[in-house]
Amino acid sequence: MSTTVIRLEIDGREPKIEELYHPILVNYGHFTAMQVRGGRVQGLALHLDRLVAATRELFAAELDPALVRDHLRHALRDVPDAAVRINVYRPGDLMVLVAVRPPTDPAPGPVSLRSVPYQRPAAHLKHLGSFGQLYHGHAAERDGFDDALLTGPGGEIAESAVHNIAFFDGTGVTWPSAPHLPGIMMQLLRPRLAEAGLPDRSASVRLADLAGYRAAFVTNSIGIVPVDRVDDVHLPLDPAFMARVEAAAAAIPWDDI
Repeated sequence: MSTTVIRLEIDGREPKIEELYHPILVNYGHFTAMQVRGGRVQGLALHLDRLVAATRELFAAELDPALVRDHLRHALRDVPDAAVRINVYRPGDLMVLVAVRPPTDPAPGPVSLRSVPYQRPAAHLKHLGSFGQLYHGHAAERDGFDDALLTGPGGEIAESAVHNIAFFDGTGVTWPSAPHLPGIMMQLLRPRLAEAGLPDRSASVRLADLAGYRAAFVTNSIGIVPVDRVDDVHLPLDPAFMARVEAAAAAIPWDDI
């Protein structure tokens, strides 16, 4: 993802320099990330719900989703296509930071993952404490992989550093049930898989189980990409299966901001 920032706003306006001290120095808050195309986003209500729920949990405060939507519209006022990140802090009153960057496209081909014994703290939250997953993700990349696969005791798979992951056994899709962040794309895709004749479930998946799966893929707000390798286990690429998954994803509506 590009680090170039097209626009950065706090509470719907250009920030003063002193307002940036808290986001720079205090690594406590949460965020959501989305891809915007033609002024629309997939799962807008889920993004807003995520921000409201995390604000309540981290700060014992109520975040107005309509106000967040207004801030988002303002930041995107002349930018139809973008990658957007909305961060929430509480230096005193709640602070909503919207960063607008160039749009991001999915990886062009299958990805390889290296497993690491690491699980994110408070994994159900999309929080700002991302050092561990980024550290392992960069280390995996240096060793020739595309990302890290986070695992718990006994090699139980949770998620990748920046994706949810799912496995196909020939009849249905299994999402790991270990503590993980329920991504927006995953939440949008799951009900549509059943409609496409691909029943899905949440269950324990361990590294030792991988040879029994016919295919795997990862999802995040950027898109859906097949997985061809975890450590030294090569997973088959199943174009027909992935076509069904991608067709289900293509049916997800785009919401006006």
